[in-house]
Amino acid sequence: MSGHSKWATTKHKKAAIDAKRGKLFAKLIKNIEVAARMGGGDPAGNPTLYDAIQKAKKSSVPNDNIDRAVKRGSGAEAGGASWESLTYEGYAPGGVALYIECLTDNKNRAVMEVRTALSRNGGSMADSGSVAYLFNRKGQVVVPKAQEGGETTEDALLEIVLDAGAEDVEDIGDAFEILSEAGDVVAVRTALQEAGLDYDSAEVTFVPSMEVAVDADGARKVMRVVDALEDCDDVQNVYSNADISDEVLAELEAD
Repeated sequence: MSGHSKWATTKHKKAAIDAKRGKLFAKLIKNIEVAARMGGGDPAGNPTLYDAIQKAKKSSVPNDNIDRAVKRGSGAEAGGASWESLTYEGYAPGGVALYIECLTDNKNRAVMEVRTALSRNGGSMADSGSVAYLFNRKGQVVVPKAQEGGETTEDALLEIVLDAGAEDVEDIGDAFEILSEAGDVVAVRTALQEAGLDYDSAEVTFVPSMEVAVDADGARKVMRVVDALEDCDDVQNVYSNADISDEVLAELEAD
């Protein structure tokens, strides 16, 4: 459930031990292909491609796979798909809003996958525009606390990234989440690099402006829907406005 800090720790851990790693790899490779197609195959002149490659490397995608994806996307090698970016809106049980990003080469298949994942798990499709206004497009950089020179702190991070456009730094467990305007994400990432700090990901995400509080049962239902959506081949990201307290999160992690 990308883009919502209260889920970030759970999702971060899940990504590290995800049994469906092949599916995760496929999504990351798609991002690289699209970035190369849109802005060229040179990461130095294409920040979106640079960040897509870095995220793939952090997720242990083999370098050969990354290189081939860049070549396919840029046209240097045949075989690149014509990926289309689509968004769908929906609801999870309890009136929780869902904003769903897809990359697909078959629009009919994508919408069928999304609709099925929602309906089979107590959710529903929503009309275009009925959910999107609840989310703001933001830049998001995730920085692990453990760094080569020792553990970094929130205060140290703020000193580095505030002048680059960072709006907020939040502790999400073993890492910090830095939010900025979408157009400032490269500046924030660059400031971290110049300061010699490692980061896990730098990307544009969607953050809810209005949240719906859920209890443990409600959170489980939301997670069931989100997991089903993320299991769809054409779905890249799922954003939710579920507000989950620390107590509820602790209960979920104890399940």
